[in-house]
Amino acid sequence: MSAPRLVLRGHELRPSPERPVIVGIVNASPESFSDGAEVGGLDDQVARALRMRDDGADLIDVGGESGVTDRPALDVAEEVARVVPLVERLVAEDVIVSVDTWKADVAREALAAGAAMINDVSGLRDPDLAEACAAHGAGLVVAHTRAEPKRKLFPAYSDVVADVVSFLRERTAEARARGVGEDQLVLDPGPDLSKLPVETITVLRSLPAIVALGRPVLLAVSRKDFVGALTGRPPHERLGGTLAAIGAGLDAGGSIVRVHDVAAVRDFVAVRAALRGEADVPRDLTLDPGLRRAV
Repeated sequence: MSAPRLVLRGHELRPSPERPVIVGIVNASPESFSDGAEVGGLDDQVARALRMRDDGADLIDVGGESGVTDRPALDVAEEVARVVPLVERLVAEDVIVSVDTWKADVAREALAAGAAMINDVSGLRDPDLAEACAAHGAGLVVAHTRAEPKRKLFPAYSDVVADVVSFLRERTAEARARGVGEDQLVLDPGPDLSKLPVETITVLRSLPAIVALGRPVLLAVSRKDFVGALTGRPPHERLGGTLAAIGAGLDAGGSIVRVHDVAAVRDFVAVRAALRGEADVPRDLTLDPGLRRAV
């Protein structure tokens, strides 16, 4: 079966488990759980994004507000001030930009600045956000969550996988009703979003049920809490666990990966594809002598 087409404001992609789309994370939110201390100023953020592009990122996902629940939500003006200048700078560098926001007003400003996709971790709590994406032909990531933004909530699911599937089916139908094209939609099963670690793991084990909905599935597993719970490691030491989660997610049909460590993930994907016979390996492949020994 051919990979579903993904159209992001005129950019056509064909994400697949064999050749996943790599999305690099650039936070403009000092309160971020994983890299808040590294946010820096606008020039630092642009430089980080361009390094990620050069390392192999297909898109850059810009976030102006962390999902941490121990801080109040930013007002729209502050989030726009964090996000829009960065979007403008990256679009000027021909970077395909996604913006992580759940606020329709922020989405409108980001799309006007040239963003090609909105990554909405609220599960389309505000349907006006879908209309903004439709007006610009932009992509829309719809995530599963039962919690309001910036609130921690762990429902008593009777069947968490069935809940994820039915929620994503319902919310993508709403997005389509608001004008978003089928080929603009991406599904996110929402690791850690209103889920205990065991529930996140259960959902990821059952990823084919979400892939069966027919749209590209985003693996937003980088440095997540469930990885930390399994490994006993803080965010910056979760790369090994993140790569394991990505490998399992690709095996199950995921086709987009959202990550902090672009170069490492690119290498992981390249070696995985070669060993699985999914990428051609030249007969004259050799190691550059300059890479044989540590310097």
